[in-house]
Amino acid sequence: MNGSTAGWTKRGWRHALIAATARGLLGTVAAFLLLGVGGAGAQQQQVALNAAAPSGAAAVVASSTPREYLLGPGDAIRIVVFQNPDLTLETRVSENGVITYPLVGPVKVGGLPLGEGEKRIADALKKGGFVQMPQVNIVLLQVRGNQVAVLGQVNRPGRFPLETTNTRVSEALAQAGGIAPTGADTVIVMGTRDGKPFRQEIDVASLYLNNQSEDDIAVAPGDTLYVHRAPMFYIYGEVQRPGAYRVERNMTVMQALAQGGGPTVRGTERSLRLHRRNAQGILEKLSPEMDEAVRADDVLYVRESLF
Repeated sequence: MNGSTAGWTKRGWRHALIAATARGLLGTVAAFLLLGVGGAGAQQQQVALNAAAPSGAAAVVASSTPREYLLGPGDAIRIVVFQNPDLTLETRVSENGVITYPLVGPVKVGGLPLGEGEKRIADALKKGGFVQMPQVNIVLLQVRGNQVAVLGQVNRPGRFPLETTNTRVSEALAQAGGIAPTGADTVIVMGTRDGKPFRQEIDVASLYLNNQSEDDIAVAPGDTLYVHRAPMFYIYGEVQRPGAYRVERNMTVMQALAQGGGPTVRGTERSLRLHRRNAQGILEKLSPEMDEAVRADDVLYVRESLF
């Protein structure tokens, strides 16, 4: 091998090495680019999935969206067909949810929203060939089928219609004028759920004071809400205003004494006595502390001072 050949060979190896190195770098760069594109694609795919999935707040809003009123037995309705005044009818839904409509006869509308009831009547008119393109409108005149009863210590006890299917306990109480001053803070809800008896006590004040809005449940047709009288305590003896008073939340003996106007000039706090029934129903006579909590049916007696 001569010098020129050896020199060319060295130059060839150098060029070959440079070319191989360049190819390796290009391959590495290409691999990183592919990984970058793949990662971006995966990220975009994840973003798309997150966008498609409903958020928790949206799910809550969707679940709390008011549903349409469902026609029930006893509801009074007016049915009007556009450009067909002879087909106007005022009627009442029967106990089995059926109305009798001219030309088509019995039509079951009980348990249906107003829009579904309109569609059912329109389909019957079209199927019978009485109206080619009927446009039916149902107007709810009086709600009788879906009602709740509110009883006890409320300002306007009675039966009230459920105009929506998500009427809450607080809304039903508002229809009855709210809880009377003599009523307790709790309301008892009784009815049926899924064919089984249902009963729940709800602390109305805690719905707002303690932010327990989840306890403000939806009432169902046929439910009964009952508000019992408020717990009372009694105070007599040497006080300014003896009598019976409502037991307020976290009320103490000192507050109860102040409710009665405090002791007279002849009375004293040192002679205060508390009459309370224990768990066995036995009446006990106690000497309470001023910060002791007052219970329902407690009797406070302020005796006359000896000095």
